Amino acid sequence: MSDQQVLGEEQPSFHADDYEKKWIGVSIVLLVAFAVTVAVAGFALGFQVPGDESRVDPRTVADSGPFSQPGLRDLGGGEYDAYILSQQYLFTPREIRVPAGSTVNFYITSIDVQHGFKLQDTNINMQIVPGQVSKLTATFDDPGEYPYICHEYCGIAHAAMFGSLIVEAGGGS
Repeated sequence: MSDQQVLGEEQPSFHADDYEKKWIGVSIVLLVAFAVTVAVAGFALGFQVPGDESRVDPRTVADSGPFSQPGLRDLGGGEYDAYILSQQYLFTPREIRVPAGSTVNFYITSIDVQHGFKLQDTNINMQIVPGQVSKLTATFDDPGEYPYICHEYCGIAHAAMFGSLIVEAGGGS
């Protein structure tokens, strides 16, 4: 067969079995469903990605500035800044109290190793890296206790690394 005969012939088209076509269709539907789910979670439900708010020197971050006295700062109008310092095997402070309806900006950093910060019953879930201040914001309308834990194994006493955000029904912070 010469080259001219091959060039003159109709090129074969892509052929898929009916079974394969069905699975290709299912895969495309799943991809679209996942994309819609991510869009709804990101925009309609307000899910946030922790921001790299600033950089700090983990060796000196506890010596001066807001992390030298971690805790809650009242900004007025029901808004608070919570500065949390993580180190093996402790979150400082261990307890934060705010009134119901408060908006809390969480600023968290580590002075030693990588940690995690998961605030139960919220969408607050951060990886805490030494030298980086991570920030997320949440509004707490329902009174109750919201425990937080380190979810990143940080050493032998990792299980002792926890604390609580307490949302109080009345006033007082």
